[in-house]
Amino acid sequence: MLRYFSHLVVLIVAVFSVTAMAIEPIPRPTMDKPNIVLIMADDVSWEAFGCYGGEDYKTPNIDALAKQGIRFEHCYSTPICTPSRVKLMTGQYNFRNYTHFGYLNPRDKTLGHLMQSAGYKTAIAGKWQLNGLYNSLPGSKDSMRPLKAGFDESYLWQVTTGKQIKSGGGERFWSPPLERNGRMETVADNAGKYGPDLMCDFLCDFMVRNQNTPFFVYYPMVLVHDPFVKTPDTIGDAPRTQAANKAPKNKAAQKANFVAMVEYMDKIVGRMVAKLREIHKLENTIIIFTGDNGTNTGITSTWKGQLIQGGKGGMTDMGTHVPMVAAWSGTSPVNTVSNDLIEFTDLYPTLAQAAGIPLGKGDPIDGRSFLPQLKGQRGTPREWVLTHYQPYWNKQPGQFVRTQNLKLYRNGGFYNVPEDLQEKNDLSQTALETKFSRSKKNLQRVLDASPPAPVEPGQRTSTVRPTYPNWQNLIDPND
Repeated sequence: MLRYFSHLVVLIVAVFSVTAMAIEPIPRPTMDKPNIVLIMADDVSWEAFGCYGGEDYKTPNIDALAKQGIRFEHCYSTPICTPSRVKLMTGQYNFRNYTHFGYLNPRDKTLGHLMQSAGYKTAIAGKWQLNGLYNSLPGSKDSMRPLKAGFDESYLWQVTTGKQIKSGGGERFWSPPLERNGRMETVADNAGKYGPDLMCDFLCDFMVRNQNTPFFVYYPMVLVHDPFVKTPDTIGDAPRTQAANKAPKNKAAQKANFVAMVEYMDKIVGRMVAKLREIHKLENTIIIFTGDNGTNTGITSTWKGQLIQGGKGGMTDMGTHVPMVAAWSGTSPVNTVSNDLIEFTDLYPTLAQAAGIPLGKGDPIDGRSFLPQLKGQRGTPREWVLTHYQPYWNKQPGQFVRTQNLKLYRNGGFYNVPEDLQEKNDLSQTALETKFSRSKKNLQRVLDASPPAPVEPGQRTSTVRPTYPNWQNLIDPND
């Protein structure tokens, strides 16, 4: 009996050892450059994802990524699309280089350029809207701008045409006009096809063709921006022409379409992951999913038992707090929730570190790498994030700095955000301010070191567009 018990103990220990080995991240050779897939959804925030507590939507694929990796609780963007995209692509605060809505300065170094410098094959598909069409800026009709921005291949909506069908444009969903590597595909060329599927197919094909070399895929999705229309899962036998891109007037029908769009977006993320698994690249690929800003203000969602109205365009949590889920199979800790602060300037140094690229004088200074966290290490988390917001798109601008809980505006507004999502209780007007006096002083130091905050709403026609490209390093002042 004793002998049997001894054998049983040995067997149990062996089983637990194998189990432990299966869940522990596997050390990776230092010269093995990971592929990187960066996906950014359009106009959807934390309240619309199951893993963040959203109750109106089914997002099993993004939830699965969170279980396989890290869900960051505190990722912050700017309140509207172009400032967020320029910030993410260049790693710079908007006060350094953002001048026009719908515009990326072609002189700026991007993530694409960065990854090309390390020998990566690079591709972008989805929404471009960065040529300067809204202001007819020089080069706005240059179809090669995405390729010049550091991408070997591109498949994009709104490069040289807008939404007007008469001008060769059109909407992004059904029968969309797209530009593939600088060549126009018209509404007629893509008749009956669904834009998000075309873009996903393009990127999946790119990954297959480049599976034997490191690749960087950037997918700024067209989902789930308005118009809120039917998806392939809900359109049925209705005509799939540009007319299908017209949203219903009924609010309930719009919300139903929005739900379907969120769930189709999640399905596309699942397709990307499945393709990586199929070509045996899942364990050597960092997958990052995020959103560019808050949800459309016309959408109200149930989150953890409360109603959340979308806050796109505004500076509250509903406009600036976005999801970020990151997974690196075999390397990142599984089913982990991180409270570290993340902002879009951090993507540039993170990808550089992952690719083994030392940053130099020509690289941005505003971000901090969170690659250590993706490897299960503590890293050097930020102490604050900064938003400098002047969209030049008829929205109220401003500037704030915040921690996970406390948020200080340049105009003096001071809020404990988790307890006051709507920012109705200004702590600076109450006795509670003294409770947070030390934290407020630390936040004020960041604002004092920052460039002036924009005050007047910028317009498309604004003649004064100040930038501060050589402003001091805020996050590491001694560098």
